[in-house]
Amino acid sequence: MSVYTEVERDDLVAFLNDYSVGELVSYQGISDGIENTNYFVTTSKGEYVLTLFEQHTFGELAYFLDVMTFFYMNDIPSAHPEADSQGQYLKKLCGKPAALVVRLPGKGVNTTATVEQCAQIGDVLAEMHIVGQSFQSRRPSERGPDWRQQTAQQLLSKLDDDRASILKNELAYQQGYATLELPEGVTHSDLFRDNALFEGNKLSGIIDFYFASDEYLLYDLAVAVNDWCVGEDGLPETNRYQSLMKHYLQKRALTESEQANWNMVCRAAALRFWLSRLQDQLFPREGELTQIKNPDAFLTILKYHREHPLTLDFN
Repeated sequence: MSVYTEVERDDLVAFLNDYSVGELVSYQGISDGIENTNYFVTTSKGEYVLTLFEQHTFGELAYFLDVMTFFYMNDIPSAHPEADSQGQYLKKLCGKPAALVVRLPGKGVNTTATVEQCAQIGDVLAEMHIVGQSFQSRRPSERGPDWRQQTAQQLLSKLDDDRASILKNELAYQQGYATLELPEGVTHSDLFRDNALFEGNKLSGIIDFYFASDEYLLYDLAVAVNDWCVGEDGLPETNRYQSLMKHYLQKRALTESEQANWNMVCRAAALRFWLSRLQDQLFPREGELTQIKNPDAFLTILKYHREHPLTLDFN
């Protein structure tokens, strides 16, 4: 979340008039994250997150808001959009599609996760994958194999020889990713430590569903493992990994094909975020408050998976 579009107070007041949320008290830009413009908004009736979507159209955004509402209605602790007086979740603000989402209590995890936090992420992610099987809408991933291939071609000339060699080798290794026969469904696809809110060690909600898509469920799990389970050295750490995976597997067992392809999918998830962070670093967008995250963190994780495949034997 960043601030690319500045919102004037009068414009925000007019925007909020279409909602039953009371009068505007204050608002503040949020610098965390990357893709959209976000503000914390406090009104006389509550606290909200205002998001202006910098890259998506109205037609695309209906899916993400439906996903959020679906999980909320199915007892997954998650952020959900506020409807305006016409029952709509999306409106226009400063020329951009915008949504007002109820702000959940708690804070994102800005340090390494605890073992207990990893356990709760494993629990909730399995629950999302199970209930998500009844979600009817479909949307292909924006960051799938085709995007990874295209983005790599954009970036290769900007990389040193060592990084370019790793990237070429990894793309070749993952040629078969798109045709793997793995269970699919609606996925969060961005369940990082800053996209889950905790009050202490108690999970209060999942946020930021704006990369949700139909993907391999195993990919969603790999994205979570690659972020939640790292230790102080930035590498997967055994206790965190076992905690997340054991709690996930207690609710949803992996198929034989998922077990066989776990390393490839972990590498695909690491590659996706290495590439997107490189793209943000080498081709930055302008904004008042923006955050560019370190791409080398995911290069480190990718190298680890290439040399030390994570076990699925927890006996």
